[in-house]
Amino acid sequence: MTNMVWKRDEVESPCVQICVVHPTERICTGCYRTLDEISRWSKMDSSERAEIMQDLPARKPRLAKRRGGRAARLSRD
Repeated sequence: MTNMVWKRDEVESPCVQICVVHPTERICTGCYRTLDEISRWSKMDSSERAEIMQDLPARKPRLAKRRGGRAARLSRD
């Protein structure tokens, strides 16, 4: 008996197990999907998943913006 793993022929999830939603952008900081996309992922067909996967890299820069930090607080004083 071989130890074969059954796999479905579909687009894999982009989840990297860093599940934190950005407070203003409202996308996951790990995979860049919206909460709606995450919740519907298992119900989507392969073409919809593939379309989202193509869009994800363009979302990454939205999270790269600094929100201020210590330097911003000091410059306001």
